[in-house]
Amino acid sequence: MRFSHAGSAVKTPVIAWFRRNLRLTDNEPLRVALATGQPLVAVYVHDPAHPVGGASAWWLHHSLAGLDRALRGLGGSLIIRRGDSASELCELVARTGADHVTYARRYEPFARREEDALRAQLPEHVSVTGCDDGVLSPPHRVMTRTGTRYKVFTPYWKAAVALGEPPLPQPAPAAIAFAEVDHSLHVDELRLLPTAPDWSQGLQATWHPGEDGALTQLDVAAAGAHAYASQRDRPDLDVTSRLSPHLHFGEVSPRQAWHALRSVASNSSGSQGAEALIRQLYWREFSTYLLFHFPRLPEEPLRPEFEHFPWTNDSTALEAWQTGTTGYPLIDAGMRQLWQTGWMHNRVRMIAASFLVKNLMIDWQTGADWFLDTLVDADLANNSAGWQWVAGCGTDAAPYFRIFNPILQSAKFDPEGNYIRRFVPELSELPTGTIHEPWKADGMTLEPANMRIGVDYPAPIVDLGDSRKRALEAYRHVRGMLQSGPDRPGSSAG
Repeated sequence: MRFSHAGSAVKTPVIAWFRRNLRLTDNEPLRVALATGQPLVAVYVHDPAHPVGGASAWWLHHSLAGLDRALRGLGGSLIIRRGDSASELCELVARTGADHVTYARRYEPFARREEDALRAQLPEHVSVTGCDDGVLSPPHRVMTRTGTRYKVFTPYWKAAVALGEPPLPQPAPAAIAFAEVDHSLHVDELRLLPTAPDWSQGLQATWHPGEDGALTQLDVAAAGAHAYASQRDRPDLDVTSRLSPHLHFGEVSPRQAWHALRSVASNSSGSQGAEALIRQLYWREFSTYLLFHFPRLPEEPLRPEFEHFPWTNDSTALEAWQTGTTGYPLIDAGMRQLWQTGWMHNRVRMIAASFLVKNLMIDWQTGADWFLDTLVDADLANNSAGWQWVAGCGTDAAPYFRIFNPILQSAKFDPEGNYIRRFVPELSELPTGTIHEPWKADGMTLEPANMRIGVDYPAPIVDLGDSRKRALEAYRHVRGMLQSGPDRPGSSAG
């Protein structure tokens, strides 16, 4: 079937397959498709075989709805399909007669298999263009001088930066000629939103998914970049960029973020913070790079000796960690922030992950799975690389014996206890000198705050000192197979 428009000759459509590039601005696959001069079929395929976590599903619903509204504003719409991506796209090619498909490359193993399947199943006359739209530096381009892959961030970062500046972002198209397609699902039919119960109120109050929200947040991040370098570890202060979910869903491109921050960095007053944020973009790239070169990253430790680590299977302790009832206020605040808002401050993520893996000795894959289900920025590469870093089993890992002390970290990075008070309100009346270790307070302190340890707030589920000793004893079983780290065994990260 061919499509025509009034006053024009018959033209064969081109398909732009939207994936994690849910925007119109600086969208390379869309630009390539429109450059053909052919009428556009904009399509998103939701494959139930690759489900996303609950928080990410909520975000995806709103991001797709936003993209559809933007396309409708230009006279078209987003065609939504459900099923196997290659099969659905091939059916759409047959239905429309399209002779060209463009898409943004993804680097997860299953996504790469999707791309291979599409190329294998499309008719020979249909051309395919894959674009490296979601990264500053495609993973295959950043290699050592001997052609091997990097395993440590700093040399990777230097090599990636040496490739040069990313191209300038391209504006959104002012007009699009659309092909007519007679079959599409409504986004509601994907059933991405929670219903019984609807637990998304905290997400709704915290986030604005979609390209408009992403561009607003990029402006906020750039304007506040001057404070990032000195205050980014403070969960009680709102100084982080909060761009991660927007970048994850491709509502803003890393090129847009890079150039916005580079513009700030040219101003001496904001240069240090902006440069630090740009470096975080490359940390994101490094995680993608690791997943590309080590596709078993989400399942297997990159240091194979950790496959024999004596993890425990304490379901009671796991539930306490998941629900923010460990008795350690900073960890509980972070886990409750995660549940309420779908996000957790990065410093607290590291502390909470360290507590699970090292104080509770529950395997990092279990923690990674929980984060994938509850984070709105649940990126498989970032999540997997981050958990392996904390667990000490990745390529660029913190040594296993670097165990975060949640009490010291709390006093240092939430000095007034305001972050704790926000997310653990039962502790809100405690004085600052007590809030980091409420179990040590006497009755005269607890009673005016209406606080009873073990009743109104749990006692600590493990002793930090004893659990640390247990973890280090277990570590001795594998440390002989590990290279010595820069810190002596038994040192504390504070």
